Amino acid sequence: MPDISILTQRANTFASPKSIQPTNSLVITQVPRTFFQPSIINALRDHFATYGEINQWVPIASFSRIILVYYAEEAAEIAKNACDPLILTLPHRIPTILRVYRSEPNPIFSPSSPTADENLLRPPPIEKNFLISPPGSPPIGWEQIREEPPNAAPLADDLIAALRKLKLQERRSSREVLLEPEDGVGDCDMNDDDAGEVDWEYGCPSPARLRWKPVATAMPPVQMR
Repeated sequence: MPDISILTQRANTFASPKSIQPTNSLVITQVPRTFFQPSIINALRDHFATYGEINQWVPIASFSRIILVYYAEEAAEIAKNACDPLILTLPHRIPTILRVYRSEPNPIFSPSSPTADENLLRPPPIEKNFLISPPGSPPIGWEQIREEPPNAAPLADDLIAALRKLKLQERRSSREVLLEPEDGVGDCDMNDDDAGEVDWEYGCPSPARLRWKPVATAMPPVQMR
């Protein structure tokens, strides 16, 4: 184990402000990634254990910090006042200054139930499992089903039948006919030219409209000088 020197710059009798909320948890920040090795982490733990019995010691290398939970709030407050800042010196290295801050209080894990369910983050229900990334494992007994291939037909049969029916209705609606004509009253749009009218597709110009030509308007008289 390398020769590690840990120095503090505050006295243990430093008085804490009365407005500070008591807590049993501390956070050691600005810990270099290279310090997360058993020899250095154990040396830091032994140093903080001199201020009181430790309940949880959680090194988090990805956040460059260590979460420390004491059994007693008084021990956490003494360690905060004595170790902030904390100077850590390794052989042939520049001294590193670590900061110690108060954290939110954490529950105490007893040896009989170190992982109580009420103190751990629970996964979402199965109905909301897709909200997390990556999604969780499927429920017990779930089996993969074989999905049907995509529809090979361009349109479904019922949709084709509905389109044909709509096309026939549009053809019939192009001419208005009295269903029960009175005496002397018949088809209001029928004339001699309709006898030769041919069927036409919806969306195309009507043959009757193509045969109609507008009448030229006469030029108004112009006064001659």
